[in-house]
Amino acid sequence: MKTKTFRIGGIHPDENKLSNDAVTRPAPLPKQAVYSLSQHIGAPAKAIVKEGDKVKVGTMIAEAGGFVSANIFSSISGTVIKVGDVLDVSGAMKPGIIVQREGEGNIWEESIDRSEKLERLEEHPELSPEEIINRIKYAGIVGMGGACFPTHVKLMPPPGSKAECVIINGVECEPYITSDYRLMMEKPNELIEGLKLVMAAVKVNKGYIGIEDNKPEAIKTITEKLQRRGITNIEVVPLQKKYPQGGEKQLIDAVIGRQVPAPPALPISVGAVVQNAGTAVAIYEAVMKRKPLFERYTTVTGKKLTKPSNYLVRMGTSFGELINLCGGLPEGDNKVLAGGPMMGRAVPSLEVTVGKGQNSITILSGDDAKRKEPQPCIRCAKCVSVCPMGLEPFLLAKGTIMEKWDLMEKEDITTCIECGSCQFTCPAHRPLLDDIRKGKATVMGIIRSRTAPAPAAAKPAAAPAKSNASAEKSGDKKPMWTAPKPFIEPTDIDFSGPKQNPIPEIITGPKPAVIPAGWPK
Repeated sequence: MKTKTFRIGGIHPDENKLSNDAVTRPAPLPKQAVYSLSQHIGAPAKAIVKEGDKVKVGTMIAEAGGFVSANIFSSISGTVIKVGDVLDVSGAMKPGIIVQREGEGNIWEESIDRSEKLERLEEHPELSPEEIINRIKYAGIVGMGGACFPTHVKLMPPPGSKAECVIINGVECEPYITSDYRLMMEKPNELIEGLKLVMAAVKVNKGYIGIEDNKPEAIKTITEKLQRRGITNIEVVPLQKKYPQGGEKQLIDAVIGRQVPAPPALPISVGAVVQNAGTAVAIYEAVMKRKPLFERYTTVTGKKLTKPSNYLVRMGTSFGELINLCGGLPEGDNKVLAGGPMMGRAVPSLEVTVGKGQNSITILSGDDAKRKEPQPCIRCAKCVSVCPMGLEPFLLAKGTIMEKWDLMEKEDITTCIECGSCQFTCPAHRPLLDDIRKGKATVMGIIRSRTAPAPAAAKPAAAPAKSNASAEKSGDKKPMWTAPKPFIEPTDIDFSGPKQNPIPEIITGPKPAVIPAGWPK
């Protein structure tokens, strides 16, 4: 089997795919479903229900708070008992909604098609690109590989950009996690139809499905489905087993041989639109079945867990409930991660709940749960050799500690994808990723403050002329604001990529999505 991979860096951590053969089972419905309104990148959703309201499975309970935002839907039927702050997976108290289950809690909105009949794009000529995107937006679909970027935004390229292909990310290179693998094995036709819908939405005729070669059964299953159905414009691309093969930029490099320039460039800059395998299936269900995003495939795993498993989980289910289904927390020291061991983050409580981005709950036990004592850097440059973005992690970490923000911006700290390869390979056990994350957030805040429009002033009095001495002393430089504010892509930076013009400024977003025909109002 001929395989491809990305060109720069990469590591080979132990796979630990303990739940590979565990067929996905529906998790029991929670007695209370707790929904954070910040389950996505961008503006938090805004609650549209109040305490005492009755909801069904698939009822919208919060609407998008802006263009880069996403609707949120109830995953159980019952009564809204709280609209207020809830514990978020980050450990912070954030705006949310709690629904109390009534009875079995499984009364669905009548508009959702619950049949197993496969709907094919060719059978629905009424599905224009605009209608496909509108249904995706209304259903609250976001990137389900963990990034949680609203999908409808990805499918609306900036003016002057043109998609050439769609790539489905079926890599799942993070150790332990098997939810995407099980989804590809159990819903290959839905995955293919979801890819076709994305291709139709962005008006391209070429699609790829990238899968690592440690998943030969998935490669075989999807390839056979494509051949049996006579689909020739979609290709399964076997990829070498290497982390972070599933990184968006690394996947594009591996599949079509194009490298995405540094920010503010996007994958669309090189003609690629990338979607996760779970996102593709969610798109199929949203467009063809009118099913909003309220459940997802999630792996619950760990070396000392009694029964590592894969579940179809309703949003709002607590981590503790799912861990108990697998035998409960092992004895001794444990660290519970939302995600995998490379990019996942430890949660402060088992009361936090599954949201749109939780593809895995990973329990590290014993020595795996403890960090080794960091030692002085030995200047070995291993972190440099494995960085898939070609950065110098030791320099970025040191610059962050010393608060050298000008240098950090010059060294492209915002290009870091936070994969953790540097920290994994460091023989001195230095917390490189922790420091770089802090520095990246700070530099993004600096960039935002520099590019944000200045606040209107109320006719200030004329300032006294500045002496040459004071001007020379200050350098007439703008102050740098280091607050880690949300990043807004700068529009005054010019760059040249291998195939594209500079990123144009996005002046306005589209009109708000209307409720698609047949959906509940």
